[in-house]
Amino acid sequence: MSIKLNNGIEIPQIGFGCWKVEKSICAQQIYEAIKAGYRLFDGAMDYGNEKEIGDGIQLAIKDGLVKREELFIVSKLWNNYHDPKSVKLAINKVLSDLKLDYLDIFYIHFPIAFKFVPFEEKYPPGFYCGDGDKFIYEDVSLAQTWAALENLVEEGLVKSIGISNFSGALIQDLLRTCKIKPALLQIEHHPYLVQEKLIEYTKSQGINIVAYSSFGPQSFVELDHPAAQDSITLFKHETVTKIASNHSVSPAKVLLRWSTQRGLLIIPKSNQKERLLANLKINDFDLTQEELDAISSLDKGLRFNDPWNWNKIPTFI
Repeated sequence: MSIKLNNGIEIPQIGFGCWKVEKSICAQQIYEAIKAGYRLFDGAMDYGNEKEIGDGIQLAIKDGLVKREELFIVSKLWNNYHDPKSVKLAINKVLSDLKLDYLDIFYIHFPIAFKFVPFEEKYPPGFYCGDGDKFIYEDVSLAQTWAALENLVEEGLVKSIGISNFSGALIQDLLRTCKIKPALLQIEHHPYLVQEKLIEYTKSQGINIVAYSSFGPQSFVELDHPAAQDSITLFKHETVTKIASNHSVSPAKVLLRWSTQRGLLIIPKSNQKERLLANLKINDFDLTQEELDAISSLDKGLRFNDPWNWNKIPTFI
């Protein structure tokens, strides 16, 4: 199933998330995902594996599994490259690592501008700003950064541009000055963090939503996130397991369908071939409205990927 963006481009509703895909297996994972039928790949400068993603893409193209124009390759501008003069450096770095001539989607990863760090000094820089673990912010507005992304579209280096981890107020402010409206907003979204008002507002502006961390705490347990450790895994939550039993499907499939049935795009990841295939086929059943509401009622505003905690918890996306 595909979703039409506000610029007329259609993209797959289900993609492959590249966060935490280890370099040692990344190229093969991308290759196998393409072989399984995935066409949308969600990466980022900050994930540190774009060279390996590029290797997997090139191998799949070389072997005739897919053509470049059939793929939708995503990356995200990291915080240290928000200055307009750094944006062009960033896209050139991304394209070089991926071995591509253009990106299909390029997001502003976070609405936060850090001090520029040269690639040769540290890449990806993560939270590094040139002075240990101290955050150093740059005086760069989101409007300036967005205008630089718009230039990338005009130059043909990027087809669609979007935003990630933005609040409704920031989106509203950006819409006042932009020439090209964001095509997509990517947000943490799962039954413990539904963000219904943000989704409603964003959709009203013609911007599609991409959900990440669809399984909630499951994505953060391995990072020793305290809130994830203390939370009931959604795979075992009685509401989710009961609904899964009603439809004779897995809890994971219920969680993903809860998002897609409400019109959101998803980017799950799996290292197992059978799960790769299963995640592509989650739209083959429907939840009842009562079931959708029951899952949404689990909302407790629990955000795992919170920039406020960056200096306390080593987790980012």
